[in-house]
Amino acid sequence: MKDLTNKYENAKNNSIKFMRNGQISAYLNSLIEMNKYKRLMIAIVAN
Repeated sequence: MKDLTNKYENAKNNSIKFMRNGQISAYLNSLIEMNKYKRLMIAIVAN
């Protein structure tokens, strides 16, 4: 769980960095990655 949280936070920080630099495709990929980790965390908590 802690590993997923760290990966989620890294993806979040990357998405903010990409948004500020105007790299739209990289920003959207980071948002997709964040969504993936968030779903995994929710699935772990539910079980």
